[in-house]
Amino acid sequence: METKWLEDFVSLAETRSFSRSAQLRHVTQPAFSRRIQSLEAWAGIDLVDRSSYPTRLTPAGETLHAQALEVLGSLQATRNMMRGHKAAGHDMIEFAVPHSLAFTFFPHWVMDLRAHFTAMKSRLIALNVHDAVMHLTEGSCDLLMAYHHPSQPLQLNPARYEMLSLGHESLVAYAKGDANGQPMFSLPAAPGRSVPFLAYAEGAYLGRLVEVITKLAPEPLRLDPIYETDMAEVLKAMAIEGHGLAFLPATSVKKELKSRRLVRAAPPGAHELTMDIRIYRERPEMARHNKPGALALWDFLASGR
Repeated sequence: METKWLEDFVSLAETRSFSRSAQLRHVTQPAFSRRIQSLEAWAGIDLVDRSSYPTRLTPAGETLHAQALEVLGSLQATRNMMRGHKAAGHDMIEFAVPHSLAFTFFPHWVMDLRAHFTAMKSRLIALNVHDAVMHLTEGSCDLLMAYHHPSQPLQLNPARYEMLSLGHESLVAYAKGDANGQPMFSLPAAPGRSVPFLAYAEGAYLGRLVEVITKLAPEPLRLDPIYETDMAEVLKAMAIEGHGLAFLPATSVKKELKSRRLVRAAPPGAHELTMDIRIYRERPEMARHNKPGALALWDFLASGR
């Protein structure tokens, strides 16, 4: 059982609306409903009366609601005490970063900051996109770094959170090169054939962008999924071994392209898209905690220097 399920449940008890609570919890309504169902599966009993509108709790739900408030209150108090012990790390800037950016963009970005901003202490929390966003909304990090594409915006309220653009990234199809430097698998597929496809797991942010690429293709790409994971670095390793074609962030394969271990699997500009790399924070006037180092870093980035 996860504490965020209890937080979801408390929100539902207060709003009596799945859609409103999903909005407040920064998740889609289907994802929010699945989390309530997971809590019910853990409890072994229905907690919500879905036959009524507005939504109301069952008697068992009312009992759990009271207990959930007590448990979450105790956890928050404990967390505050732990943060008191962390006072020595007040100058440590905590970043929540999706795995793909943690492996590629983040290390070079920090090194550039050291040269042009100042030496800073940082803590990297590598997560999937959803959990990285939750870290920011729950106050568990100072800054969130993430990809952005208009078709898949992050569910962050602009009245509470602000963002800056750090650059751009391309999502491109790659495959292992043969002895002549040609891709072992390429797009579009030959007539009557399909391409072995190394896919992102369902729900992965980059996977949703690959779906955008396939929908925009002028002809069916005929991708045959043979493997999936939610980590781009694992897909890259599988592609290098020649298992199939993968869509990867361009900056993550610079060394592999130079050594010809990977090559483009489609003509330049075809079957790819460009996304922003953005950094987000809670607006200072609403923030639960403002670290001087994080504020100074944001001001430096906002100045465009």
